[in-house]
Formats: sequence, structure tokens, C-alpha cells
Amino acid sequence: MQHRQQSLWLKVSHYQLHLRQLIPAQPNGHRVLMLHGAIENSRIFYNEKGRGFACFLADMGFEVYCADFAGRGQSIPVASRHFNHSQNQLITADIPALIRHLTQAEPVHLIAHSWAGVVLAAALARQPELLPLVRSVLTFGSKRCISVQGWQRRLHIDWVWNRLGPLLCKVYGYLPARQWRFGADNEPAQYLLDTIPWIRGEAFTDISDGFNYANACKHLNWPPSWHLAAVNDRLLGHPQDVLAFLAETGLDAGRFTLLGKATGYKMDYDHISMLTAATAREDHFVQLADWLGRQ
Repeated sequence: MQHRQQSLWLKVSHYQLHLRQLIPAQPNGHRVLMLHGAIENSRIFYNEKGRGFACFLADMGFEVYCADFAGRGQSIPVASRHFNHSQNQLITADIPALIRHLTQAEPVHLIAHSWAGVVLAAALARQPELLPLVRSVLTFGSKRCISVQGWQRRLHIDWVWNRLGPLLCKVYGYLPARQWRFGADNEPAQYLLDTIPWIRGEAFTDISDGFNYANACKHLNWPPSWHLAAVNDRLLGHPQDVLAFLAETGLDAGRFTLLGKATGYKMDYDHISMLTAATAREDHFVQLADWLGRQ
């Protein structure tokens, strides 16, 4: 492992966001901020043994910061009946604070998995003054609406997320996804409730104040971007939903790649393995690191 790791905390309002900093032995001058999706935390990108995309990039010379959203991971406090947090707060306060904190000298590369790509696009559309601070945008399996049908959608989205999730929030005061074993981390109750209309396909407007993200995206000049979907991602980042999200935001002007054997990769990846499979290090991680270094 050609990097070392340490934890930092960034105070935003009345809570603190945890950042895992990966410091390369030989820095290449590029700084990266990684943002995780729903019912997970920043460990989707790294572990202490040097595995994960964040560790790979740090070993290649990138200075990497993996953020835990409010209430998740090692952020303080954790999601509970006494600590709630909304999607609007993440979009208008947390993501801008993270970007500004890390771009005091140079612009930063932004990397997002799953739902983080949606809230990131919303944050940049709502605060376009942040765009000069962004060197590039890279997303994995990011979609806003889930249009695919079938038993997986009925079980995981229609029943668990849209119905059981809100019921559990009423009982516990937050979404206990980890205890109920349908996610790697818990979610604040309001955040879950805020995601449901967008997943159903309702307008890309803010649930809290009505801000029109779809309209704001039409006026943006996005930084260089690359967007990945996986052949075996049948639900949470289905390629057709990823492409629809890119078209809706204007991010389709960037590069798109489908990760699978038919497109020249070592395996047919899914929503999680695109970031965690051992083959990814010799596969798309190499290509992505090279692309980031050239931006």
C-alpha cells in the first residue's frame, strides 16, 4: 500500500461530516472527493487493507477524500430518532461545504456512486458558482428514476423502499437498513422520504422548496465527465435509467461506458462489484485513473 490514511471531520451546521483522507506517498497534484449512495457509506470506496477505488487512486498519486454523509458512517451524530437530515440539506449545504473545503488551492475531481450522482448534479445545478472548482465528474451507476419493471423492482423498490422504509422510519425514527439487512448503513428518515418521488419518476424539483433542478441543468456547462453503468446492474443503476438521467441533466455530453465482457472488460459487473471486484484494479480502474490524470 503506497499511501496512508487518516480521519478528518468537517463541521456543517450542528453536525460533523467524516472524511477519510488517503495520502499518497508520491502525490501527483490531483485531489479527489468521493461521494457514496443511499444505504451505504464511504467504505464502498476503501478499506484499511488498501482495497477499493480510493486506495487504487491514492497508490497512483491522487490525494483522495471519501466523505460520509450526515448520519452515516463515522459522521457525528449517527442517524437516529434525535438526528434527522434531508436531501435538501445535503444538496444546499453539505456537498457545497465539502467542495469548498477541498478546493482552497486547486479544483477537485468529483466521484459519485449511485444516488450520490443525483444529489451531486442537483448541488452543482443549484449552485453553479461551484463549477469552476470542479476538475471533472465521474459517476458509477447513477440514476434518478427507476423505470425497469419486474419482481426485483416490486420487492426492493415498491415494497421495501417505498412502503416498508417509511413505516420503519415511523417506528424507529430513522431507516434501520443495517439492522434489517438491506443496506450497508442506516439513513435519516427525511432523506429516505425525499428520495421516493424522484425514484418514482416525478419531476426533478426539490421536495422541500420546489427548486427546478431539471431547468437549472439546461443552463450549465458541465466539466469533463465520464459515466459508467454495469451490464448486470438490473435495478439500482440499470443502464437505461443511467442514460435517462444523463439525458435529463445534460451530462450525456460526457463519456459513457457499459462495464461487461461484451464491451471488452474482464467480467459482467453489477451495481457494487463495479467498485469492489478484484478484477476492477486491472480493468476500468486503470482507464479511469489515466483519464482523471489528464483532466
